Amino acid sequence: MTTPRNPKAGLDALLTPDNCVLILIDHQPFQFAGLRSHDTQTIINNTVGLARSAKLFNVPTLLTTVVEERGGYLFKQLQDVFPEQKPINRTFINTWEDTRVVEWVKKTGRKKIVMAALWTEICLAMPVIHALGDGYEVYIVTDASGGVTVEAHEMAIQRMIQAGAVPLTWTVFASELQRDWARTDTVPGLARLLVDHMGVVGTSFTWEQQLLNTPPEK
Repeated sequence: MTTPRNPKAGLDALLTPDNCVLILIDHQPFQFAGLRSHDTQTIINNTVGLARSAKLFNVPTLLTTVVEERGGYLFKQLQDVFPEQKPINRTFINTWEDTRVVEWVKKTGRKKIVMAALWTEICLAMPVIHALGDGYEVYIVTDASGGVTVEAHEMAIQRMIQAGAVPLTWTVFASELQRDWARTDTVPGLARLLVDHMGVVGTSFTWEQQLLNTPPEK
């Protein structure tokens, strides 16, 4: 008897620039005001790193807000990554109930959705569980998301994993898209991300480059 293949294992389970989309949900002032599971500066850094990774590898990316006339616009550093894109402003708390979002994903033809949101327990958990039910493979970026408490964030992550979501962090996302250092077209851009968003890793990398007298390209 042949054991059924685990769809979450094997090469096909990894993300590539051609098989996924990214949805960034509600990184707005109101949500940041209630953020207590993470340091605000860390979430800002990681979310921008995530967005820049998607842009570097040409991964279709959707920005969305909820009642932004009250909750505020996306924080500037994130909007600046995609200055030409006007976020979809929703009334639905559950992003996946907004047909504009669902149709955008359908038009890409891709079945792997990467999501990050504030807050994890509401604005991330709801669309993740809903999209999983519609047959999509959903990956959650835990360090570009945050909740009103550590417990709220962690319980939401557990709930989504139980529903079938795959957790990862923003640097894992970037690394899976790169996959091979022989893909030299994106190496300078990825090196720039390391320097700008990976703290001591970026500092160490810069030091190595200085020793070699070959600073990373801008």
